[in-house]
Amino acid sequence: MWLLKRMLRRLIRKGTLKIIGHDGRTYFFGVATEGFPDVAVRLTDRRAALAIVSDPRLGAAEAYIDGRLIVEKGDIRDLVDLIRGNGQWEEGGQLGIGNPLRRALHAVGHRLDRLNWHSRARRNVAHHYDLSDRLYDLFLDSDRQYSCAYFTDPANDLETAQRDKKAHIAAKLNLEPGVSTLDIGCGWGGTALAIHAITGGPVLGITLSTEQLAVARRRAEGAGVADKVRFDLIDYRDVEGRFDRIVSIGMFEHVGPPNYHRFFAKCRALLAEDGVMLLHSIGRMGGPGSTDRFTTKYIFPGGYIPALSEIVAASEKVRLIASDVETLRLHYGLTIDRWYDRTMAARDAIVALYDERFYRLWLFYLAGAGSAFRSGGLCNYQIQYIRRRDTLPIIRDYMAREEAALRPAIEPIAR
Repeated sequence: MWLLKRMLRRLIRKGTLKIIGHDGRTYFFGVATEGFPDVAVRLTDRRAALAIVSDPRLGAAEAYIDGRLIVEKGDIRDLVDLIRGNGQWEEGGQLGIGNPLRRALHAVGHRLDRLNWHSRARRNVAHHYDLSDRLYDLFLDSDRQYSCAYFTDPANDLETAQRDKKAHIAAKLNLEPGVSTLDIGCGWGGTALAIHAITGGPVLGITLSTEQLAVARRRAEGAGVADKVRFDLIDYRDVEGRFDRIVSIGMFEHVGPPNYHRFFAKCRALLAEDGVMLLHSIGRMGGPGSTDRFTTKYIFPGGYIPALSEIVAASEKVRLIASDVETLRLHYGLTIDRWYDRTMAARDAIVALYDERFYRLWLFYLAGAGSAFRSGGLCNYQIQYIRRRDTLPIIRDYMAREEAALRPAIEPIAR
């Protein structure tokens, strides 16, 4: 326990944390500070403290998931925000693995895990996206958009923000009537269907999730557009043809750095000479890093969040022109807050669907992800690519005009 006390005394300066040890002893850290939570935690066994010190994120996560770390005042989001908020990324804060040997082993494992071969890519996607449809219905918006929303007003609800995200992306694609579109990592089909509704042109959505594929195809059939909006279970590396527009939302995080050059080379080959591509991806605000062990083990095996330098360096090699780059700094934190609140409200349904342990795992995942965007080093990048420098208007005003026109035109499509 003394190692945990030492770590927390150094870490918690603003806000208060009360810890009740397994032996009943109570320890206090920090001082009451406006804007920082007041949290109380109980540890039920002596091993929990050592696990947290050895690997703060994975150790705390597993202790919480297993019920050995119980939040008695506040909730798990408050606890994670308290810790992250005291180590703001902009101020040099970092929460990592304390044990040097574990840190070295994690680094080796991380490099192997992000290779993301064909067979592993499908298995990795299935691990997360082939969970029960009912789970995603409980915390996502009605269009089931599982990526960063776009808040034109921080007070907007999730439905509005996800609709505005689609309009924001569609405007950057500079859509025209009849254009053909490839949606790489199409999810449950909402964006592909919205693009077709705007252009009337053919859309191909690709995914490696059998559950997503089934839902997307049902939606296209239900909307009467299955002849125009097609969904396939196929790896991006195996797609053939040419497309006027390419969009990829929340998929690049699964590509893996060893495959970045191949990804962009393939996109360039698939993109028409005067085509436009929009890449929407979680990103790091600093340089390259590694995926934490909790995320790799429980949430996104094979996943890796790229730095902007890694994305641009790979796309430069194939002569794709980054015609516009936008950093969404706060939007994903706001998005995940909505997901977290909906998950909390759906506790009984999620426990009935899985069990109490899975519910705590999902809650910790969302709490940690949200804090990484509020206080950690994560953001969201939207990068527009073209092959020819004269493809788009020479000033970006067209985006705002298109977006304003598209917002009211994008209506939710029933699932």
